[in-house]
Amino acid sequence: MSCAVALLLAACGGDDPAATEQAASSKKSEFRIALVTDVGQLNDRGFNQLAYEGLKRAEKELGVQIRVAQSNSPADYIPNHTSLSRQGFDLVIGVGFSQGDAVDATAAKLPDGRFAIVDVDQQGLKNKPENVVGLLFREQEVGYLAGYLAGLSEKRRPGADVVSSVGGFKEPPVDRFIAGYQAGAKEAAPGIKTLNGYSQTWDDQAKCKEVALGQIARGAGVVFQVAGGCGLGALDAASERDVWGIGVDADQSFLGRHVMTSALKRVDEAVFRTIKSVVDGTWEGGKSITFGLEDDGVGLGKISPEVPQADRDALDQVRRRLRVGEISVPTSLR
Repeated sequence: MSCAVALLLAACGGDDPAATEQAASSKKSEFRIALVTDVGQLNDRGFNQLAYEGLKRAEKELGVQIRVAQSNSPADYIPNHTSLSRQGFDLVIGVGFSQGDAVDATAAKLPDGRFAIVDVDQQGLKNKPENVVGLLFREQEVGYLAGYLAGLSEKRRPGADVVSSVGGFKEPPVDRFIAGYQAGAKEAAPGIKTLNGYSQTWDDQAKCKEVALGQIARGAGVVFQVAGGCGLGALDAASERDVWGIGVDADQSFLGRHVMTSALKRVDEAVFRTIKSVVDGTWEGGKSITFGLEDDGVGLGKISPEVPQADRDALDQVRRRLRVGEISVPTSLR
């Protein structure tokens, strides 16, 4: 063919949609994107899995080449990020607050690389690298909705009104969920008692189950898990003791009828949008992007059919007020 590739459509008169799509696909397939999990691994049915789903969606829709580096311990974070960036990946994404220091150190050392970190504010990093984008969420907003629904449920249950939460570690994104949850529950049921505990692990389900069983023994009628794969143990405790459980990050209603709802955190969407910005040339480092109710970055999952319509209607009103900023939700625990 006498036409140069760069001038194929203009010089050869090709207005062929198939040729256009093929050229675009060929260009996009050159991009290589990597994901570094936290120690929770990909099968946590929540946080890491959602990030992976966003990566897989980019592979399917954008034609990017992908790789995943699973971290067995925090000691793997810096080697994983460093190795992938040096291999020429166009973007390396870290999943989770605990990788913040590793991304900060690696990005500062490799300024020509591009990095994104879920749950970490770029401006909060020590070196504030200009080649990092932080992906944040307004967890407090969906936590408030989950707590409000939990509070309404407790008002109908005989006895004292008590709800609880099981966090993995005391980290800002975890506490934003819980702070919103407690505030929502107190709005729905003034005087309600809120219990909270941390498992100090993301993957040991037995530890989360132990914390939740202790809370249920103290009267909790709803248990909210904010502990990744470990939190599945808390939901198992709710099932065993016939109380409500609330899932986190992904829709965990598939676990059974004991799941009232789930506080969704659309990590998959955030990861996909960030990858797309690299592909279409709009990626810009040195900042953070925050996802909330207004742009469907967070939201409730499937609500159990056993939840009364009156509670659903009340929840809709609260959701509307949150979206327009009529409700101020705390972002930290007092």
